[in-house]
This record gives sequence, C-alpha cells and structure tokens, in this order.
Amino acid sequence: MDPKKLIEETISRVSVFKRKEVLYPEYIPPSLPHRENQIKQLAEYFKQIITSPGSSSIKVLAVGGVGTGKTVTTRVFGREFREFALRRGIDLRYVHINCHRNRTLYEVVTEIIRVLNAPIPLRGFSPRELTQFLHEYLDKFNIYLIVALDEFDYFIETSGSENVYFLLRLYDEFPNWSKRINYILISRDYYIVNRLDSATYGYVVRNIVKFSPYKSSELKDILTERRDEAFHKGTVSDEVISYIADLEGHDHGGSGNARASIETLLLAGEAADQENSPVVKIDHVRKARALVTPDVIVISEALQNLTIHELLLLKAIIEVLSKTGAPYISIGEAENEYRRITSAYSKEPRRHTQIYEYIMNMKRMGIIETRPSGKGRRGRTTMIGIGAAPLESLKKRVDELINKIVSEE
Repeated sequence: MDPKKLIEETISRVSVFKRKEVLYPEYIPPSLPHRENQIKQLAEYFKQIITSPGSSSIKVLAVGGVGTGKTVTTRVFGREFREFALRRGIDLRYVHINCHRNRTLYEVVTEIIRVLNAPIPLRGFSPRELTQFLHEYLDKFNIYLIVALDEFDYFIETSGSENVYFLLRLYDEFPNWSKRINYILISRDYYIVNRLDSATYGYVVRNIVKFSPYKSSELKDILTERRDEAFHKGTVSDEVISYIADLEGHDHGGSGNARASIETLLLAGEAADQENSPVVKIDHVRKARALVTPDVIVISEALQNLTIHELLLLKAIIEVLSKTGAPYISIGEAENEYRRITSAYSKEPRRHTQIYEYIMNMKRMGIIETRPSGKGRRGRTTMIGIGAAPLESLKKRVDELINKIVSEE
C-alpha cells in the first residue's frame, strides 16, 4: 500500500482513548479514592505549620510497596495543603523531589532553589552554603516549605548518612534559625531507616504514614475514575474494569498494585486500537497482562526520572539488544550506538566515565542488568542486559519520554 495512505489511515483511525495521558505514571488525578486516611494523617502531622509556623521542623515517613499511592497522595496533599495555608495567610510551598533524578545533597538543594525560582547563584558554592542562602531567602520572604524526598531509600544508599544527617538535623546545627523546612520522606521499605545513626533514626520514625496494598474493590473505584477520564464512553465495560481489579486485588491474591492495574488498562486499550476494535475486550486485558509484571512497573516509574542522556543511552542499549538478539551486549557496543543516536538528536555525547556512571545508576534503579564479561572476550568489560521488560514496549516508552523532553527544550 502507498505509504501516504498507510500514514493517513493510521492517524485518522478511531481510537478508544480520549485522554491517554491520564493513564501515565506522572498523571496527578483530581481525587484519590481510598487514600483519605493517609491525607488526614499528613494534615494532622503538618498542622503545626498552620497553627504555629516556624516552631518546629516536621518529618514524616511515608512507607508502602510499589503502586500503593505514596507519590500521588503526597503530591495531592502538598497541592491542597498549600492552598489551605495560603487562605490562612501563610506562604507554604510544596517541593517534590525524586531522589532517582536528584541523587546528591547538592542536587537536592539546588532543585529546591530552582523550583522556588530563588535568585541564588548555584555555581561555586557547597550544599551547606547554598542551604544557608536558601534559608536567608525563606526568611526574607517569610516562606515555609514541605519538601517531599521520593525514593528516600535511594538517597540514603547513594548519598550516605552524613548528608541525610545534614538535611534532617539542620536545625540542631543552626538552632536559632526559624524552622521553615519540613519533610515527607517517601520509601518502599521501612527498614531502610535502620541504616541511619540512632539520633537521625529517631527523627525519621516519629511520624509514619503507611500505605497498604489495594483491595479489589478499591482498585475498581480507581480504575473506574481513570476509565471515565481516559476513554471514550462505552469503550471499556464495567466487566473489563472488574476483571483487571480482581487480577491485581490484594484480597484476591494479587499484589494490590494500582500502578500495575492502570498500566494493564493502558496496554489493553492500546491492544484494542492495534486491532481496530471499537471496545476493549477481556482478551485485550489478557494480552496486556502478559506484558505487566512488578519489574515492568518499577521500570516504568523509574524511566521518567532519567535525564535526556540516560534515556538516549537506554535507547541505544535497547536498539543493540534488539538487532543482535543477544541477552547481553558490551558497554562498548552500547556506547557506539549511543554516539550515533546523540548525533541524530543533535546532542553532544558524554564521555566514557559519565556513560559508565549512567549505566551504574540505571542498574541501581532496576532498569538494566550488568555483569562482567566472561570467557571468549579479550580483556574485561561490563556486559549489559535487560531482563525485566519486553524490549518493544520499553523502547516505545523511552521514545515517548525522549520526544517529550526534546519538544520542551
């Protein structure tokens, strides 16, 4: 068929989707079914900012498994609590930082400054100096902060206890400062805090908000809201929604992972579109479930925290693995393809040492696997593989994120 006709047919084809972005991990919904208690707890812990601003620095630990709503709940709470504070005449800002993306103390502090749009020079100063400048800015304009450190366990692993100590015990070091910075520490694992020294540990475990896996009925409510926003009316039946909810519901033997349920609904919709089906069927859900595993969900969430060059490198790894059909490729093969791809996107490629750092970071995030080269190769090199996600669907998501970043530059 004529390529022009193929393109025209593909673009003009009717889709079951109305707003597909509603099903993406980064979407923040207007309401949160079955997380009312967690929002109440957060409001209770942070109410002192309203009743007695500056009297104490509040730290709250939000803990729960993948897909239990930690990130979206804290974001919604931050949005609504800021509005409440403003109505009371308190300039409260909410800053959400993912520690996969901002991995060092310097990056955390500079990200806070960037989000606040504070006129503070960043170059040539240590994190401690920048924190002091930041606090002077907060004092001058009478601003209070709630800083959410998402993937806090990752920050502990990569930055070390000394930097955690500085962040969380800042007002021990500067007792005369008005206490303007408060924290929500978001972690999948409660036991990660055992790595902290005893004094800092006490700060972290004092206020805890737990996120339990979702039940089937709870997932049904969540999926119904997302369906109504994301799909054209009548394209996804209640039967399909219940089927997905029962597959994933914790009370039905599933993981209770809302993210996995929403991902399944997204992929089922895409399967329907690929078949030109006017509705999403149970069989489309079955096909989607074959692609959705806990590892895939973790990767899907982690991808949005990669830098443009990490995404380009991951795209290169996927391309070479797909071409060769091999389970692992060498870092040299990945690097060569990365340089070709960066040229296509008019980007200056990073040096080898930076590329190696990107690879180690993606390994820590669970996106790729690495191993040393074995027999049959001259010299020692790092071999890279992807075992947790289908390459085709992973490549599609990586391309979407790259194109989004490039279009916003």
